[in-house]
Amino acid sequence: MSTVARDAPYSRPVVRALIAAQLATVGAFLTVLVLYLGRMAIAGVGPAEMLTGAYDPKELIPFGTHGANPLFWLYALVSVLYLVGAVLGPPLALVALALAAREHGTMPRTTRTLLLAGAASTVVVLVARFTPPLLDMHRWWLD
Repeated sequence: MSTVARDAPYSRPVVRALIAAQLATVGAFLTVLVLYLGRMAIAGVGPAEMLTGAYDPKELIPFGTHGANPLFWLYALVSVLYLVGAVLGPPLALVALALAAREHGTMPRTTRTLLLAGAASTVVVLVARFTPPLLDMHRWWLD
């Protein structure tokens, strides 16, 4: 029997990247949701009118959609994270749950809490994506 304690059997950079990926995809979804609801509230229209094409999400980008505009790159990043989150969300949640369960005794509590919160929020966002009002939001965003 060895008296040497295992410091970290899991890879901390990988866990940090996993947490960051989960939070980034959920954050992108919430950003799109806020933009959708805000655009609807400001214009004073309902979800059906948002799909007509008169309220294009690209109109929300100040100074236009060209490569020299840093706000356009932010819009593009949110768009990519929003779309990737729909595909990679479930595998990220499964990996986070498996890692939190496997390393329950050796992982710090805050890390485990972040992994589980990221997994739970990813699942909630995935379920929310398939509700009828948010399917309209998805169609509006992809326009």
